[in-house]
Amino acid sequence: MQSSAYGASLAGGAFDVVHFVKQPQTILRCLSWLFSIVVFATITAEGYINQTKEQNAKCIFNANDSACSYGVGIGVLAFMACVLFLIVDAYFPQISNAKERKVIVLGDLVFSGVWAFLWFICFCVLANQWSQTPNTTEAVAGDAARAIVAFSFFSIITWGLLCFFALGRYRQGVNEFEQEYRDPANDQSTPYPPSPYASSGPTGYQQSPFSNNQEQPGEYQPPAY
Repeated sequence: MQSSAYGASLAGGAFDVVHFVKQPQTILRCLSWLFSIVVFATITAEGYINQTKEQNAKCIFNANDSACSYGVGIGVLAFMACVLFLIVDAYFPQISNAKERKVIVLGDLVFSGVWAFLWFICFCVLANQWSQTPNTTEAVAGDAARAIVAFSFFSIITWGLLCFFALGRYRQGVNEFEQEYRDPANDQSTPYPPSPYASSGPTGYQQSPFSNNQEQPGEYQPPAY
């Protein structure tokens, strides 16, 4: 009998906080949540400085405001996604419908893969723009820029691992479904039940009770007195 589906026990059990906290995807989501805060909060607080010849604040990454905006956008969306998926993970064991579990796991798989790729782009853009930043800006905001680039790289790892674990949960769910269901047409180990239409002749026919006592022609049987 199937006891789990898509990496979680079937619905009906009590919520185990200790088990939930120790799960690898929970730890990775918390780390991804923390890294996203570091990236967008640092860019928002220290990612813009005033140049000596200009009044408006410019991005510390080679004065490219698009690079800072991209980092903030990816970080904020990753922050909200981590909170949402943590709530879904906590509620996941209470979902009894296997199709709903499959949709959630697929959503986690796709989103984690896409966000790992977007963090990779963010890391490449920020690292490239920082390498072209003048020395004057580097002296003022060097620590903040390096922290942003470093935690963007760490986010690639955490979201990549989340994608890997989601893929494992999806494969586990598919394998459990295949083991639970077998097509009778392809299952050679179980004999077919007898067909109710196996005999084409009329049913309920019985041999005449007088067939054995029928007299043979040409033989005389004397009467018994």
